[in-house]
Amino acid sequence: MKPITVLLAEDHTIVREGLLSLLKLESDIRIVAEAENGRQAVALTNKLAPDVLVMDIAMPLLNGLEAARQILLTKTTTKILILSAHSDDAYIEKVMALGASGYLIKQSAFHVLPEAIRVVHGGKTYFSPSISKRFSSLGKSALTRAGVTKPDADKLTPREMEVLQLIAEGNANKMTADILKISIKTVEKHRQSLMVKLNIHDAASLTRYAIANGIIESSVQVTIL
Repeated sequence: MKPITVLLAEDHTIVREGLLSLLKLESDIRIVAEAENGRQAVALTNKLAPDVLVMDIAMPLLNGLEAARQILLTKTTTKILILSAHSDDAYIEKVMALGASGYLIKQSAFHVLPEAIRVVHGGKTYFSPSISKRFSSLGKSALTRAGVTKPDADKLTPREMEVLQLIAEGNANKMTADILKISIKTVEKHRQSLMVKLNIHDAASLTRYAIANGIIESSVQVTIL
């Protein structure tokens, strides 16, 4: 039987190595590559087309949400299984609305990850047990809640989201331009546009916004420009 090929995208080395050690014990699962940030995850997925991408949401350079959006726009056959420290409905709904196949809380990942990989590879969705139990008890699905207000971030284009994250991580315009392979003038235009859309007018406030909306982790070391 052909093993399930998996790309593991997780920026915390200790967590990534722990998950790798766990998955190497499974004879029907094969790790084909590792990624330390969202940009690597996108590039490696496009190059290797693994059966399943296991990806943390909060990653540097490009967070898991935007990485998933870019990957799924390519009509890939890769199934995306999200890892997150957050279990609130808003995160889950946003991830599943993008087209991801599953959502695991990091605290439970070591217990259920192999099973989750097999389930999403088989074409079904998988949630951490605590999430499944909560939705079941409330009689609702992560995909069908009514009356959910879209956050301001949904007004931003994918490129503006990339610029927002890089600014919030402390990158100057030149570094942001180099990472995205665009001109400094283009970065400045995107920066101005997202500030107008979000009604935010300084880098410090952009950073606070990015943290509050899960675009970067509060533990990320940032330099306010």
